Amino acid sequence: MKLRGLCILMTLVGLGLWLTAARAVPLKSLASISGVRINQLVGYGLVIGLNGTGDKDTTKFTNQALANMVKRMGITVSAADLRVKNVAAVIVTAQLPPFARVGNRIDVTVSTIGDATSLVGGTLVLTELKGIDAKTYGLAQGPLNVGGLAAQGAAGGGVTVNHPTVGYIPRGATIEQEVPFNLRAQPVITFQLNLPNFTNALRITQAINKSLGLGLALAVDAGTVRVSVPERLRPAMVSLISRLQNLDIKPDILPRVVVSARTGTVVIGAGVVISPVAVAHGNLSITITERPKVSQPLPFSRGRTVVVPRTTVKVSEQKARLLLVHGVTIRDLVKALNAIGATPRDLITILQTIKAAGSLHAELKII
Repeated sequence: MKLRGLCILMTLVGLGLWLTAARAVPLKSLASISGVRINQLVGYGLVIGLNGTGDKDTTKFTNQALANMVKRMGITVSAADLRVKNVAAVIVTAQLPPFARVGNRIDVTVSTIGDATSLVGGTLVLTELKGIDAKTYGLAQGPLNVGGLAAQGAAGGGVTVNHPTVGYIPRGATIEQEVPFNLRAQPVITFQLNLPNFTNALRITQAINKSLGLGLALAVDAGTVRVSVPERLRPAMVSLISRLQNLDIKPDILPRVVVSARTGTVVIGAGVVISPVAVAHGNLSITITERPKVSQPLPFSRGRTVVVPRTTVKVSEQKARLLLVHGVTIRDLVKALNAIGATPRDLITILQTIKAAGSLHAELKII
């Protein structure tokens, strides 16, 4: 299989990255502000109203949680006596956005932790959402949206579409407690680069100092830029941050090759250079054929009919071609590998080998 289509794809990706590198982008796409972040919330709850697809009787923590819940409603029952199939124990997760206020609503994700087969048609009962400090920051409740389904016959056969054991409730949680953060009291604004880079940190510092003057910005390291906020600018902190986040920065993009070993996808960024290297490519194929032979005894010989296995093993190796690659860029590399008939997965192996040889001058990232 030739890499003609892959060659075109990589060339377009490389051209797009080259155009991006040559064009200025806003500061907010390169860095975030320290302290302005999301917080993870988690809770344990029950989903009720399932059509016989809930946890089985052997799931003890579900029965115990159900018994505790009805006890708070004034009904006392032993967990050992509960026999229900329309209840499932779940873990509820959510993200608390920065500057969220009491009364705001956020989305929640509901995932089973027992042996329930489907959450379709279920409703999440009131669940506390807690942070890492064990404090309750939200309350979640509501009917689930499930993007899958599961059906099972009486004999045990069934079919499952997508993932029916995970549900979603849009705006299903209400914020009950805020994370304290006084923006106007901050004497320093700290920008944290999404990808640490000394050149980008320096360019961000120069752009901020050019905009504000007085040398207020300082690059601490490759991933941090601190901006001192004068007393006169603190009352208008929102306006100041908006102004800084929209400053145009010409980013320095590092040469990078990203490889997905699972799908065979290879994305090569701009600026990737290969030093002189020789590449030999060949394939080894092993074919095993089973052709059993039936041995029939002669008439009246009182023998038995037996099956004699016959196995044929054939080994063939494609003749390797030695290719000299030197001083190439993305387009030249793919064109050269296409000439020796490399497939996408072959390309992954070749790139890893070239990197190990020290001839690939780019970061090789395997995901």
